[in-house]
Amino acid sequence: MNICSRLPALLSVIACCISPQLSAQEIVVGQCAPLSGSLAHTGDAMVQGVRVAIEAANAAGGIHGQKIKLVQKDDGYDSERTVSCTQDMIRKEKAVALIGYAGTGNIAELLRRNVLAEANIPLIAPYTGGSVLRDPFNPYIFHIRAGYDDETRTMVDQFVATGLKRIAVFYQNDAFGQSGVSGVEKALDQHKLKVVVKASYEKNTEDIDAAVNIILKSNPQAVIMIAITRPAALFVKAALDRSPGLQVFSISVVNGEDIYRIAGDEFGRGVGITQVMPSPFSGTVKIVRDYQEAMKQHAPGQPFSYASFEEYVGARILIEGLRKAGPSPSSGAVLKALETVKVDVGGYKVAFGPKQRTGSSFVEVTIIGQNGMHLL
Repeated sequence: MNICSRLPALLSVIACCISPQLSAQEIVVGQCAPLSGSLAHTGDAMVQGVRVAIEAANAAGGIHGQKIKLVQKDDGYDSERTVSCTQDMIRKEKAVALIGYAGTGNIAELLRRNVLAEANIPLIAPYTGGSVLRDPFNPYIFHIRAGYDDETRTMVDQFVATGLKRIAVFYQNDAFGQSGVSGVEKALDQHKLKVVVKASYEKNTEDIDAAVNIILKSNPQAVIMIAITRPAALFVKAALDRSPGLQVFSISVVNGEDIYRIAGDEFGRGVGITQVMPSPFSGTVKIVRDYQEAMKQHAPGQPFSYASFEEYVGARILIEGLRKAGPSPSSGAVLKALETVKVDVGGYKVAFGPKQRTGSSFVEVTIIGQNGMHLL
């Protein structure tokens, strides 16, 4: 038999051999997160939450027989690096979805430069509640957490209900902090009140002394912090050392255990923190039990935290969107699929729609207790 007569059989063998490889092509998901700089501790937890969710999904067979390839890179909490990192994710890594970015200003810069729009790519579970990312409506960002307006309203309502009406704001001087300040002002306006005083520190610094002096001179009864963990903890320590009766609350982006460790038991205990996720420590909700099991399996010895849990939930919802998008999806197909997601992932409900990109408004208040434990 000559080679020509054997060609159909040979081609059949080759096709048989290569088709499993083609069907196992990876689905690329990208994350640019602050793994260095002032938000590095939070960034480490964020990438861990996404990673364990995707590793668990891959261990269970992946999506339509395809594995998810997670690419995670450091943006240093710097807006320019966020832009260049995202462009690399889209152009070089060929990501079909982005997940778990941090920084209101960082993400706002992506919008300003039309990075997401030009690639027609979704970004899910950003670690921010900034209103500038939600209003006006933007179709590319899918929020799984309540906004800062929801968090600050909850704090203001609780303060006013207990008779605390002289409320000050300590904030980071950027889009993130200003968004939180706006939320406080709107919430106070509902009670016909005004902010007593507001004072800031600069992004990527810990220079809080001037803000402490400005705020304490106005003799407030309570302070709302729109800050990241270390500056918030240093503010707590300095302010409560000089004004022991002051009530201090923070929005959810801080780590309560770190505030307790940095500020110390004397000052850290009693600080309030609004949370936009169920407690990752309790295990009373199925999604929390799933998260804890994934952490034990894929990040043994690593602590549970609100930040890693939030991004675990975000990854679970993205995985649902990938399933809906079908085999080998494009970024546009994933975007359209996420738009249809209405899911209860084990006790935490998220619902998106054609004109709905904020999937949840869940908020509860926790108090830092002994050893940094969160008390409801």
